[in-house]
Parts: sequence; structure tokens; C-alpha cells
Amino acid sequence: MQQGRVLKAYNSFFYVSSPEGLVTCQLRGKFKKRQSIFPGDCVAYTDLPDGTGVIEQLFPRKSLMRRPAVANIDQAVLTFAAAQPDLHPLLLNRFLVLAEWSMIPSIILCVNKCDLLGVEGRAVLSEYESLGYPLVRVSAREKTGIAELAGHLAHHVTVFAGPSGVGKSSLLNAIDPTLTLTTGHVSKKIKRGRHTTRVAELLPYQEGYIVDTPGFSAMELEQIDETRLADYFPEMRPYHGQCRFSPCSHSHEPGCKIKEAVQGGAILPERYTAYLAILQEIRERKKDYV
Repeated sequence: MQQGRVLKAYNSFFYVSSPEGLVTCQLRGKFKKRQSIFPGDCVAYTDLPDGTGVIEQLFPRKSLMRRPAVANIDQAVLTFAAAQPDLHPLLLNRFLVLAEWSMIPSIILCVNKCDLLGVEGRAVLSEYESLGYPLVRVSAREKTGIAELAGHLAHHVTVFAGPSGVGKSSLLNAIDPTLTLTTGHVSKKIKRGRHTTRVAELLPYQEGYIVDTPGFSAMELEQIDETRLADYFPEMRPYHGQCRFSPCSHSHEPGCKIKEAVQGGAILPERYTAYLAILQEIRERKKDYV
């Protein structure tokens, strides 16, 4: 059997990179019933006489981005716009939780359209930078910050994720014009972008891959164990196991060290508000399944 990495999945076909080139594969029938294959997966396949292949084996994953589903990522560039559409703090925090939950080792914040960034926006971004997330300020239109962003990408498998209309495809085209990704515009009426990327695809770049993903504004996090949610906020991890009650939801219990840290200024109120919002969503979703 041959081995390769799935670069794209579309209509039950899987496009696998191999030393011989790109091979179009399908799943073996019995394999299809017990396993899902996503872009980024490393697989073993059997060659067929017509030049296509059949996937026979899936190798263990190092990470899995839940939405869009992309496997074996070692870096996420969470991309937002300074304006048009405006930067929404809760949405930013939801993406951060999604990346942490997906066990992606390196998470970078990228803010496009920084030529539109005001004083208040700069202050907010500095707060997130203080949490330990590297922050790259770019403008695809002005071609500023592009070299700095590109410097993070070589030798990595990097997924670009973020809401629609923030300019992910435009940024990637600025980094490497040979990509020629389709770009769209932001609706003046609803202030949101249109989806121009339809499927997640790994694009070879400097001995690694970059992944442009469809933009989205809603994501379901109900599969997160609510007792583990605080683990996906790095600044809350040092307080694990220190609360008066165990388990502690960090929402209403007395003697909660995380609530005390918020009151003392060690944890940003905005982050704690996002934690409570996501916790409530997880609980509400669970009620729907009972």
C-alpha cells in the first residue's frame, strides 16, 4: 500500500498527495461504515489499474479542528477584521475555545484591515496579546504585515479560520499570488461577507501546507465537557482544583478561585463573560437532547 495525506475531500472523493502526485481515492466499503476521513488525514491506499486509489487505513491524528473538519494541524491563524465586519469579542473567544479544544499546538491571532483599527480596538487586541496569543496586524489592501504573517507559515500545517468577509483568501493571495483564491466582498446591507471558499483544502506552501477554510459565524460547542471548559481558557488553568467545591462550574459557587481572579483583575471580565456564555450554551444544548 501507498501512503499520503488527504488534501481535499469532495463528493465522496479524496485527493491524496503522494510522491507520484495527486491521487483521486475513494473509501473501501467496509471502511466507509466505521471511519470518517477529513482533509489533513494521513492514510494508506491501494493503487488501482486506472490510476485512482482506494483508502484502506487511517493513521492516528495529532489534532482535529472540529469545524471545518481538518486533521493534523499544528498551527491555527484565527483571522478577524478590525472593521467591516466589526470585531466581535464573543465570536473571537468562541474561535479561541474551538482551537484550544481541537488541541492545536500553536494559535495565532491575525487582524486584517488594521488600517481601519481605532484606539479602542488596539486596546482590546493588546489584552488578548497579553494572554500569550501571538498577534499579527495586517492589511491585505495596504500590503502591510504580510511578510510577518508569512514568516509564521513555513514548515507548518496552518489552518486559516474566521468569520466570513474578514479577508482570509485575500491574505493568502497576498502571501502567495499563485494561489489565486476566489475573494468576495462585504455586504453593505448586512455588514457580513459572503462565503467564497466552499471546502477546506490543504495548499502546499514552503515545505508545509496552508488551509483556507469556509468562513462561518456560528459554531456548535455543545460537545465540550462543561467540566473541562475552563481548561480551554489558558489564564484559567492555574486555578484548576483550587476552588472550594469540586467540581466547580465557576459560575455561582462560593469560594471559586476563578471568580476571585476576575474580581482581582487577573482574568479579563470579557473572557469570563465569554466563558459563562459558552457554558450556558453547552447546558442548553444538553437539555435539547434529553
